[in-house]
Amino acid sequence: MAVANPCDLTGRVAVITGAGGLLGPQHAIALASIGAAVALTDLTRERAAAAVERVRAEQPQARPAAVALDVTDPESVRAAEAEIARTLGPVDVLINNAAIDPKVADSGGPVDSSRLEAFPLDQWRLQLDVGLTGAMLCAQVFGSAMAARGRGVILNVASDLGVIAPDQRLYRRDDVTGALRQPVKPVTYSVVKHGLIGLTRYLATYWADRGVRCNAISPGGVFNGQPAGFVERLEKLIPMGRMATLEEYRGAVQFLCSDASAYLNGHNLVIDGGRSVW
Repeated sequence: MAVANPCDLTGRVAVITGAGGLLGPQHAIALASIGAAVALTDLTRERAAAAVERVRAEQPQARPAAVALDVTDPESVRAAEAEIARTLGPVDVLINNAAIDPKVADSGGPVDSSRLEAFPLDQWRLQLDVGLTGAMLCAQVFGSAMAARGRGVILNVASDLGVIAPDQRLYRRDDVTGALRQPVKPVTYSVVKHGLIGLTRYLATYWADRGVRCNAISPGGVFNGQPAGFVERLEKLIPMGRMATLEEYRGAVQFLCSDASAYLNGHNLVIDGGRSVW
């Protein structure tokens, strides 16, 4: 007798927030390749549509949809949930992926980093609003609908910096003088990612009796053309000696969003090449 594939998501609908970023299309490709109908959402429909094209280029058989969604706006979240339910069907999987992540620039430091001593309050509010409040609002809307149907999965995308503190030495620039002027990974990133792990544990127990599981994934750094000096410093902190490739988180996403992880709930899966072990 043939054994059903527990990773098969045929007939199920998944939604990914912040899908126009680096990993959003990768999450969508991972789920589309095992049968899911995927809604890629971003702040504008144009950004979501661009992500859809990246998915279709690798998964021509997929039927992804582009949906505008502002995760900080409850009305926008509710409208997106209604649109997806109408066009693809009720959502079975929610990946909370939306975030503001200061990037490493060619100059060697994050583009919009600010030291704690003078971190702008408007940036604190904006980044927590998108990365943490947005995840709560999406869980509130999509998760409630899942609970009403008695089945669903929520996956929060955290980070290895939700488990360990950022090593600010990685961002130092030789052309900057004065310790208080050196760029750093902003406080908001750590707070958001730690908060997502806390939200994961809360949600895992909140709807467990109604068939809704919640887990988190904490990826390590993905190589994306960062400056050579930054990459060299970071790779020395990773036992495997390298950063992740774009595709290396797909298997974990498939596992966590499918019945292959049917008894996994409230877990944070750290995939960082061993960095947090050292």
